[in-house]
Amino acid sequence: MQAANRLQKALRTGSGLSLGAWQMLPGSNISRIIARSGFDWVVVDTEHGNIDDGAMHEAVAAIAGCGVSPLVRIAANESWMVKPHGVIAPLLNTVDDARSLVRSAKFPPVGQRGFGSPFAMEKFGGVTQTEYLQQANESLLTIVQIETQDALKNVEQIARVPGIDVLFCGPFDLGNNIGHPILDGTMHDELKEAVAKIQRVAKENQKASGIYATSGDQAREFADQGFQMVSVATDAASLAAAMQSALTSARGSYVHSALNMAKEAIRGR
Repeated sequence: MQAANRLQKALRTGSGLSLGAWQMLPGSNISRIIARSGFDWVVVDTEHGNIDDGAMHEAVAAIAGCGVSPLVRIAANESWMVKPHGVIAPLLNTVDDARSLVRSAKFPPVGQRGFGSPFAMEKFGGVTQTEYLQQANESLLTIVQIETQDALKNVEQIARVPGIDVLFCGPFDLGNNIGHPILDGTMHDELKEAVAKIQRVAKENQKASGIYATSGDQAREFADQGFQMVSVATDAASLAAAMQSALTSARGSYVHSALNMAKEAIRGR
């Protein structure tokens, strides 16, 4: 199972940077388009995305079928929401929150996860239920988002929790919560220091560090800072940007647009 988890293999073998994308729109065809674009992992976002439980299962299967690691950002730190290949939990604040997540993500004796889902095994190349049970605790990634003031204050203790694999920085919510929102694409110095602290604490505690980026250029900057798991794009934002860019090109220059508007005004008389 570990060999089938592309992201985990990259993080645990130290093979370098792992780049991923965010899926917010439902549909397995969208999942496959993203996965076939060359990413190592795809986050299926059930917190802010338009993705329900059924669409999530379809997306995870489609992504895994492309040889890419599917992750699920759950809507809240609830045990029934934990899914394979890994889970990203938002808005954790305390070490107890982190321990609760690990209990939900791991089978006994490490945790309290219930066993019986018939859907999990297919994401790992068709392992048997017994093999899944025996290997899941070591094969599934448990990722916590550090995006609140309390989480930042408690990040050292959170990082020490056994079973937590990645500290993942959410810079937008983190900026909002420490009083320095990202309003024009620019990070305040205190937010930059907070982001650097998360990366440093992860390294000091032998955890991987991840972060959400909004562009390839920003993702490169975060990678150069030492983050190992970096998002590059979301489907919703990329679709909007591509459509707007194509429309702008089709309309031509401002002069050409003004000429067309003048012609339309004349016709309307």
